[in-house]
Amino acid sequence: MSDNEIPLPDLNAADAPPLGGDVGYNEEEHAARIAADLEAVFDVPVQVSAVLGRSKMDVGELLKLGPGTVLELDRKVGEAIDIYVNNRLVARGEVVLVEDKLGVTMTEIIKSDRN
Repeated sequence: MSDNEIPLPDLNAADAPPLGGDVGYNEEEHAARIAADLEAVFDVPVQVSAVLGRSKMDVGELLKLGPGTVLELDRKVGEAIDIYVNNRLVARGEVVLVEDKLGVTMTEIIKSDRN
């Protein structure tokens, strides 16, 4: 392990919560302990992108764009949008309106094989 790597908690350790219905197991304490163990990565910056659609154009057309310009995208209204974290597709979702602000809700998590 290099000096820059942060060790992750061992969820299979002897002090991990039991899988059965143990009366002495306190789920809130366990969640707090895991959160404390992961606190070191809470400040790691990530880039999250929600892609509504794509469009191709020449540089000349791009330079002519201004406020209020409408672009035709390659997706239809109501189609799922792609959600990327650090340029990796991780989920699909929908655009939602919450208190006059646009947001995104995830509807599907994309599992990918790490090579």
